[in-house]
Amino acid sequence: MSREEYKAIEEKMQKTIKVLRDELTGVRAGRANPAILDKLTVDYYGVPTPINQLASISVPEARVIMIQPWEASMVKEIEKEIQKSDIGINPNSDGKVIRLIFPMLTEERRKELTKIVKKYGEDAKVAIRSIRRDALEQMKALKKEGELTEDDLKAAEKDIQNMTDKYIGEIDKIVEQKEEEILEV
Repeated sequence: MSREEYKAIEEKMQKTIKVLRDELTGVRAGRANPAILDKLTVDYYGVPTPINQLASISVPEARVIMIQPWEASMVKEIEKEIQKSDIGINPNSDGKVIRLIFPMLTEERRKELTKIVKKYGEDAKVAIRSIRRDALEQMKALKKEGELTEDDLKAAEKDIQNMTDKYIGEIDKIVEQKEEEILEV
């Protein structure tokens, strides 16, 4: 198996990890994280524009995100977009600055969030295993065509399994860190 083929498999697995990290940034853990705004866009003169390109975003306190638009006219638009989103926080505005105040998480909500995090982790593992399965099928097809020997196939299978184990372990660590973050009191 060529270096490029291994690299392609590894890149797919790395993309899966990136998707997992992106999904987990959207799961709020009781403390303010400006990353929850990353997926929100506001119509700015007909162009969907990310909020962080229209305003200064800061975290003055552990449970508060402050959004200060560079144009006062954008306050209402940003407010509307946050209300439409699924972040579950109502914005407080004084006409110049928007504050998102994160409530303390209840024990019940923390448990719900850890279940969601585990599901994201399981979905990522399924994706990694799917990449492994496709790669192994590709290797078996190459052996059938006579491009790989039995020994080469066994070595490739071992390498792909090691790569799979590495990324499954990384997923477990990422999920565990997020769960700890959620369960912190």
